[in-house]
Amino acid sequence: QVQLVESGGGLVQPGGSLRLSCAVYGSIYSIYAMAWYRQAPGKERELIARIDSGGEINYADTVKGRFTISRNNVKTMVYLQMNNLKSEDTAVYYCNSQHQAGSSWGQGTQVTVSS
Repeated sequence: QVQLVESGGGLVQPGGSLRLSCAVYGSIYSIYAMAWYRQAPGKERELIARIDSGGEINYADTVKGRFTISRNNVKTMVYLQMNNLKSEDTAVYYCNSQHQAGSSWGQGTQVTVSS
């Protein structure tokens, strides 16, 4: 079992920055990839950043160059640094783990980009 808890969302002005955190609990050894997704109102949930157990990282084109995914050395925390935020980044952001037993999701954290 893997449990995920996100934090760090909020309201930010366009051009601003936020850092999201995801605390990972449970069977950490079974995880082979961690990812951040987001879902805007009326839209499907989309994958925006992923890091696998070997450290390989991939980003969606919509956030490449602005967002950075990272983790701590013991893999109990995953972060999403978001810079130069735009109004279209407004969404609920979810942490996701892919592990031997399947997939786990956090509860989501709201990010609103508005002046």
